[in-house]
Amino acid sequence: MGPKARVTERDFFRQPLLEQINLRHPLVRLAGLIDWEHLGAAMSESFVSGAGRPATSPRLIAGLLYLQHTFDLSDEEVVWQWVENPYWQVFTGETFLQTEPPIDPSSLTRWRKRLGEAGVEEFLAATIEAAKRAGVIKASSVKRVIVDTTVMPKAIAHPTDSRLLERCCEHLVKAAARHGLKLRQNYNREAPRLAVQIGRYAHAKQYKRMRKSLRTLRSRVGRVMRDVQRQVDRASDSGRVALLGLIARTKRILAQKPKDKNKLYALHAPEVECLAKGKIRTPYEFGVKVSITTTHKEGLVVGARSMSGNPYDGHTLAEALEQAAILSDVSPEVAIVDRGYKGVAIDGVKIYHPGLRRGITRGLRAMIRRRSAIEPAIGHMKTDGKLDRNWLKGALGDAMHAVLCGAGHNLRMILRKLRFFYAFMLALLLNSAVHM
Repeated sequence: MGPKARVTERDFFRQPLLEQINLRHPLVRLAGLIDWEHLGAAMSESFVSGAGRPATSPRLIAGLLYLQHTFDLSDEEVVWQWVENPYWQVFTGETFLQTEPPIDPSSLTRWRKRLGEAGVEEFLAATIEAAKRAGVIKASSVKRVIVDTTVMPKAIAHPTDSRLLERCCEHLVKAAARHGLKLRQNYNREAPRLAVQIGRYAHAKQYKRMRKSLRTLRSRVGRVMRDVQRQVDRASDSGRVALLGLIARTKRILAQKPKDKNKLYALHAPEVECLAKGKIRTPYEFGVKVSITTTHKEGLVVGARSMSGNPYDGHTLAEALEQAAILSDVSPEVAIVDRGYKGVAIDGVKIYHPGLRRGITRGLRAMIRRRSAIEPAIGHMKTDGKLDRNWLKGALGDAMHAVLCGAGHNLRMILRKLRFFYAFMLALLLNSAVHM
């Protein structure tokens, strides 16, 4: 069934929230800048069932997702802080003060699955329009953009061989017990002990002993895997599919070598890739490459897209500019990039990078020099937002998380301007009151 229609009739025994709070608060003003009706119509398209209980209000879900990525909160934290903060309740469309959680936190997971990447892109487009209404950017600002890529790390542990093998053994034993398979040996005590011993040998630089223990652990995991494989036909149809998938990933971990290209770095997240950063503190990061597009002058995010497969930066430029044109309704005419985008040409777009020497005027040189302004924007998306660690599952989770992080960054920029304007007006009022 479609989402519930909001009930707005007056309760004569309760005082409305708007009569109890400061209407000049930045969150209240931000709520008036977002086109909630358009968002509700876009979210309602995610429902195809004509039966069952009506869905939650789209504005409530959209508001919670906005607040979650603006203030870097988990699903549980955003729901419970919503109960404590009346301004958050007004932002999500509540008329009266609520004292109970509006939804179960797990509902946000199901809503994200319903919306998909196209649905959350509507959230980012709504923040771009809100930024235009708030005066954060001009309509023409999107014609000149900065494009760069970064790594969005996945929520996985550092993928050492010993840990991966230990996790394989643990998951195989639990899956066998879940589907009623009886194993000859499970190595529940020996496998963790071997993994700990491997780490100690590596720390002491006793690599010969480390490799010997690693071979022992690999042979134990292989025994458990073959035992499960022999009995896989005894499981149910759905269980057989799950077991075969787990066996395939285990075989991949057992067979991979240190220098292999397509290695499996996480048993529960096969989409994770290893990306070399070239930095001393983080030479490698494990996640997915993300392309970020911001306006050249203000730094507002007008595009954020995950790029699976670790492509060359230049090959992501056309897709990034296309997304920016769709979300902002304005096609970029100038793109400022770094040297990683050399040799790329796109029809109708002038591409500048610091390596250019011919035909560069003083104004163009200053414009190219401002390319580095995207670096602190990405840094704020990681420290103030949620781009530094992605907890959503699969390649679809990577795509949605990147877009929502861009929306959260835009809302923080709008709130910053609204707070500055509110503080400025308050200072004027106080100053005039003192001189009266």
